[in-house]
Amino acid sequence: MQIVIAAVGRLGRTAEQALARAYAERATANGRSLGLGPVEIVEVEARKPGKAGEAEALAPAIADAHVIACDEHGQAVTSRELAERIAALRDQGQRKLVFAIGGADGLDAGVLRHARERLAFGPQTWPHALARLMLAEQIYRATTILAGQPYHRD
Repeated sequence: MQIVIAAVGRLGRTAEQALARAYAERATANGRSLGLGPVEIVEVEARKPGKAGEAEALAPAIADAHVIACDEHGQAVTSRELAERIAALRDQGQRKLVFAIGGADGLDAGVLRHARERLAFGPQTWPHALARLMLAEQIYRATTILAGQPYHRD
């Protein structure tokens, strides 16, 4: 199952971008034997201002996919619960899983309606660069949990 982090905005050459990509690469390598991957980070730029423009930019990335919206009003889950959810989607035959991260004002209502689930990173507010990084790390962590590797400790 392909896993995509679709995010509004480009990080450029930052430490957060480099580390997020490194975790995505680790998750891809680790997930291969689990039927997970590749794990990709897709950055989009809106051509029109506002959330509607961002939704247009995200549309190709979220088409024909099971979408989980990263949203402050979503459900906070443990790392193990996220791993189990990813495995369940894979086992149900889902071919593409997309985690959608909006711009500074969040995701457009249309994207939220399109999403089948919402995921929160807890009650704190996080910069978008860190949200991508944390999500990439959690996807990598999910692959290690599913592979029975010692990276994660409950």
